[in-house]
Amino acid sequence: MSRLALFMTDLAGGGAERVMINLAEGFAARGDSVDLVVVKSTGAYLDALSASITLVDLSASRLSLALPGLVGYLRRIRPAAMISAMNDANIIAILAACIARVPTRIVVTEHCNPTEEARHAATFKRRLVPRILGFFYNRASRVVAVSKGVESDLHRLGVDPKKTVTIYNPIVTPAFRRQLLSPSDHPWLQVSAVPVMMGIGRLHPQKHFELLIRSYAEVRRTHPIRLMILGEGEDRPKLERLINALGLKDSVVLPGFVEQTGSYLARAALLVLSSNYEGFGNVLVEALAAGVPVVATDCPSGPSEILTDSRYGQLVPLNDLEAMTAAILDRLSHPPADRAALKQHAENFALERVIEQYARICFE
Repeated sequence: MSRLALFMTDLAGGGAERVMINLAEGFAARGDSVDLVVVKSTGAYLDALSASITLVDLSASRLSLALPGLVGYLRRIRPAAMISAMNDANIIAILAACIARVPTRIVVTEHCNPTEEARHAATFKRRLVPRILGFFYNRASRVVAVSKGVESDLHRLGVDPKKTVTIYNPIVTPAFRRQLLSPSDHPWLQVSAVPVMMGIGRLHPQKHFELLIRSYAEVRRTHPIRLMILGEGEDRPKLERLINALGLKDSVVLPGFVEQTGSYLARAALLVLSSNYEGFGNVLVEALAAGVPVVATDCPSGPSEILTDSRYGQLVPLNDLEAMTAAILDRLSHPPADRAALKQHAENFALERVIEQYARICFE
């Protein structure tokens, strides 16, 4: 048994947070002693932690103020390895290890395409991040990219290729498999003659749900179908205004953050990812695991790798309303005959496979 720490800002309901909790559960199931170290113990996933994981709350009001607490934790506990996620937290983890001067292996994980994230950033601070990643990441023990596209971007930003490795996200877990068999409480997903297409993700410009809604408006001209977008975020007012302007209030719903996405996806007719950029694209794997056909923008980075260049779903160009509408109509009219193949492909992203890849770099 080894002692492992995972460091993150909080337990908000994002994709990276879900992946970190999956990793914590996977290491605990291996018999390792697992500490989940957070800047503050808030967020939608707080109640999702099992008793086998020790929550360490640094009780800091913001990430930078957590540095002394993280240094103290490393000196006191001296875990064999610490995995961190997201570039701000990764930098703090590296700084803490340098100050603490302990033999803990620092494994940082990059969950987004840094160049694309900076290009779309609203603040100077976020646009500056790619310029400093190489300096900090080269001081980590290993750097995990969640897709080959992200790894290539890290190399362009000066991260040593000898430090980096691509490990895809562990999405298909025992808990998610159980979700697929659970009933959904939403009335649209009960026995109904009207199919439902879905989008899932934070209501944020990155996800470009405006494109999905406009495409749906075109699709419903010829296909009776509803649209459900799971997630919460700052774009909600903007999206609600668009839904009302297009006269879609009765056929589009934004239920908010849903933890049990599997129970919803299992009853969907189609999953659409409309993002401008990604690091991986967790929801695509979730849909495939449910046997649900998918349409995704061919954005950097992740979707083309998950879908094996359209073998397991349709890829469309970025911000192309006509191409997305055509792809959705094609998927609805010609759904894949072999849905078992979609489910089998999703098992490549199973926790049981991924956790051993992480174990090798954490405990080598």
